[in-house]
Amino acid sequence: MPAVHRRPTRLERAMVYLLFAIVAIVALWVPLYNRAEPALFGIPFFYWFQFVWIMVAALATAVAYKVGL
Repeated sequence: MPAVHRRPTRLERAMVYLLFAIVAIVALWVPLYNRAEPALFGIPFFYWFQFVWIMVAALATAVAYKVGL
């Protein structure tokens, strides 16, 4: 039996768009993470924050996919 596909509500779409906006703003706001400390296993904050933020963006994309956008 085929799966029933429902359209996301306006609130669900708004929440996903807000989530993507937050991810984009933080990624583009370089002064937020433009520093060397605190280092993690010898890796400066500037680099490991960006790596972690890639994972956050992937999670946001997964949420959007689950919502159905």
